[in-house]
Amino acid sequence: MTTPQTRLALAFSCVGHSYSHLFVPIFFILVPLALEQQLGLSHGETVTLIVVGNMLFGFAAPVAGWLADRWSTVGMMAIFYLGTGAAMIMTGLSDTALEIGIWLAITGVFAAIYHPVGIAWIVRVTDKTGMALGINGIFGGLGPALAAAMTGTLVALVDWRAAYIAPGAVVMVTGIAFTACILKGWIVENNTDRKPPPPPTSRRDTIRVFAILAFTAICTGIVYQATNPALPKAFAMDFGTDEAGIAAVSMAIGFIYIVSGLMQVIGGRLADVYPPRRIYLLAFLFQVPLLAMAGLVGGGALIGVAIIMVSLSSSSLPAENMLIARYTPLHRRGFVYGMKFVLGLGVASLGIVLEGKLFDMTGDFLALFLTLAALTAGGTVAIMMLPSDRSQAIAQPAE
Repeated sequence: MTTPQTRLALAFSCVGHSYSHLFVPIFFILVPLALEQQLGLSHGETVTLIVVGNMLFGFAAPVAGWLADRWSTVGMMAIFYLGTGAAMIMTGLSDTALEIGIWLAITGVFAAIYHPVGIAWIVRVTDKTGMALGINGIFGGLGPALAAAMTGTLVALVDWRAAYIAPGAVVMVTGIAFTACILKGWIVENNTDRKPPPPPTSRRDTIRVFAILAFTAICTGIVYQATNPALPKAFAMDFGTDEAGIAAVSMAIGFIYIVSGLMQVIGGRLADVYPPRRIYLLAFLFQVPLLAMAGLVGGGALIGVAIIMVSLSSSSLPAENMLIARYTPLHRRGFVYGMKFVLGLGVASLGIVLEGKLFDMTGDFLALFLTLAALTAGGTVAIMMLPSDRSQAIAQPAE
């Protein structure tokens, strides 16, 4: 039975997931709409300003997870809210490209706390893990969707600075409320899983799973990092950057991320009912032709392809996180989740550089999406080598 403390923990964790995904999409939407003109830089040069912050968003994650394992999960979450909010405000107050890059890097360090700490927290406090991760995933998708809608509106009504200052203030206020809940005893540390996962079958299986998931996390991460700036730029090329174009780009990106976030609930539910390995494999397999197609279409057709493509990627995440929890002891889970995001967010930040370089070289995104399709095909082959998990229930009885 879900307790009030569990519901409160889930609420703050879900909101935190949205907040952790704000600073990057805000930047990528600002690039074609304001920053290229504001800074006088090319598209490729402008997107590189966030590379360090995006890498730290991943590379700082194991340290955050280690601190949460050794010190306090809820304490680290409080630092996440307060630090991320303050750094976003400072980004909005920056004047030069160097200042923007520095504050985006600091934002990345604080935002890095969420994924290893918040996801491990959810796994620990819930008994329907797949569904909880799926609901949490909705909020992860809601972050970029809100960023898209909010950024376009604030740029049109105020200026680009407001796109960082306003949400940064909201994140800080949430951090103050979260800290008050800790002091009141409404949120407490959980030292055991409500639903412990079954132990791995062998050490050999564990090593194999971690090696394969490391590779697939890099694949997913590069696709995610490359499409984040590519889609707003592609839509801006199709719809323009006047007032109507800004609205069209913002709505298109927002709708894509809302739908993809909802798909995580379906992915999580399927991962509760069927073996997570199977769900993970199918999500990768179906992405391959869609990524190739994305390089060949534009306008409304690209929006449709992008919705399905990004939704498939998002729907695989609950299964991926369940596989990690399945093979990781509780006292190391924060660190292991952190290592996943070193690969999926840190190393995979090369996807941003790849996107910028290929676009500056070719003037379109065909080469980029064909490269991403080939990479995802490699990830599909790797998933086929995961150990078969016949201990997972194929179906659950109706309640």
